[in-house]
Amino acid sequence: MSKIAFLFPGQGAQYVGMGKQLAASSPKAAELFERAAEILGYDLAELCFNGPAARLDSTVFSQPALFVTSIAALESMREENPDALLSCEGTAGLSLGEYTAMVFAGVMQFEDALKVVQIRGAAMQEAADAVPSGMVSVLGLERDQVAAICAEARENDILEIANLLCPGNIVVSGSNDACERVPAIAEKAGAMKVMPLAVAGAFHTQIMQPAVEKLAAALADVPMSAPRIPVVSNVDAVPHNDPEEIRQLLIQQVCSPVRWEDSMRFLLEAGFDEFFEIGAGRVLRGLMKRIDRKAEFNNISA
Repeated sequence: MSKIAFLFPGQGAQYVGMGKQLAASSPKAAELFERAAEILGYDLAELCFNGPAARLDSTVFSQPALFVTSIAALESMREENPDALLSCEGTAGLSLGEYTAMVFAGVMQFEDALKVVQIRGAAMQEAADAVPSGMVSVLGLERDQVAAICAEARENDILEIANLLCPGNIVVSGSNDACERVPAIAEKAGAMKVMPLAVAGAFHTQIMQPAVEKLAAALADVPMSAPRIPVVSNVDAVPHNDPEEIRQLLIQQVCSPVRWEDSMRFLLEAGFDEFFEIGAGRVLRGLMKRIDRKAEFNNISA
């Protein structure tokens, strides 16, 4: 008997056309997009289905879009594969995807979480706009090597490890000047590939600190329950039961590195052997193949 975990994608997985098929085939998925439009104040379905890509890729819009699309995929799955949904025993989400995981696990209601996600996206965009900053993917090096690159490239600027995704795939994040120094230093250290990422700014670093206050205020009034199944936190790669502890970790997550590899290893060591990536893209599948090639993986695409 497989032990099933659901995984939810984060920012960067969005694409024009996501959710269109779900809304066409599932009345409940279509209804979710309608409810989202009322909460957000704009036609999310139109943006997801038809773009334009530049608007969908903006942090302000991509975060609510990915959140709603993943929940819509869950609704579709509830109709088509209820057994897998009912037998799921654990969950995790990459950065923004953690909010989807929280809704699935019963910690937050859809409407409350969507309002928070909208504020989170806008606050992170605002923090990014205030400081010219970015993110750089470094492939083929170990954590300690990437930490040493950050120490060398940082100088008087900000540069931190932001995403620990899988073996040999680490993202650093910081001010533009520091990010520009990374490729030469990383290549000298033996990196296979170094790529600046097309993002608004330095997510999961102290540059996002101005967003923390707004997110904390948004989360303060949201009713939260203990999760019905474990949700592995991005911050420390273990699940938590106390709703107040979860609230604080969601706030902390904005400026903390995403420990995705550690989170997946936690699930694997806990006996999970079948995973479902639910929502846009196949990023999480690729990461898991680098962590444990034997793990069974399914995509419930948007």
